Amino acid sequence: MEFTDVVRNRYSCKQFDGRQVEPEHLQAILEAGRVAPTAKNLQEQRIYVLQKEADLAAIDELTRCRYGAPTVLLVAFDAQNVFTYPGGARDSGIEDATIVATHMMLAAYNAGVDSCWINLIDPDAVRKRFDLPENEEVLMLLDLGYAAEGAGPLANHDSRKPLADTVVYR
Repeated sequence: MEFTDVVRNRYSCKQFDGRQVEPEHLQAILEAGRVAPTAKNLQEQRIYVLQKEADLAAIDELTRCRYGAPTVLLVAFDAQNVFTYPGGARDSGIEDATIVATHMMLAAYNAGVDSCWINLIDPDAVRKRFDLPENEEVLMLLDLGYAAEGAGPLANHDSRKPLADTVVYR
């Protein structure tokens, strides 16, 4: 698929049909996250693949946004293995995990797998529920699966500001 088609046409699927993602597609999605750039190549991301019924039920208790997805990727990062910017006011953890998650989300669409970026979560509650190490911070959940019949992008999917409204040349 052409990259421009991937970035223009991918949408947040909010109704999945329950079919499981094929292992080869899941592997390609995870590999896209593995090769994503991170500050100083620290690769602090941690991706948890949740497919067991008990794990999906736990996700349903933590958010209403699983939408029937049969696979959920829990994206976290090791907060003790991040690049700290000069001045010490911030570090690369959130942005690196976001790059990783975005790579996986776009790779999913490229493989014909639908997804939805879920941030309607309490990251600490997710970390505790899945008994993640204290040093790991949860960024988001990524629903993966196949759109149910009739599902599609929201009505405002193609509504975008003109480039001139979001880019400033100096």
